[in-house]
Amino acid sequence: MRRLLALTVLALSGCVAPRIHTEAELNTVTRQCGLALGELIQDEEQKKLLLAIRQTPTPEQRVCVARWARRNGLKAVFVDNLQFPAS
Repeated sequence: MRRLLALTVLALSGCVAPRIHTEAELNTVTRQCGLALGELIQDEEQKKLLLAIRQTPTPEQRVCVARWARRNGLKAVFVDNLQFPAS
């Protein structure tokens, strides 16, 4: 019975929506991973996405962001080729 309860709790824990991390938390990770402020954001609509917006991130930066995202139940997405329309 305990084993069934433990399996049920584990299965349901994957359904919990991740929380939105504060700007201070994201800034801390940004500095730890060697990114500039503002280059790491969490999508408010798709809370599981952690967006790293950086031209050519190093492999170390990618690993750092991906590890933090994974530990916090997020999916790291690297956007390195943003092109804005000419006005």
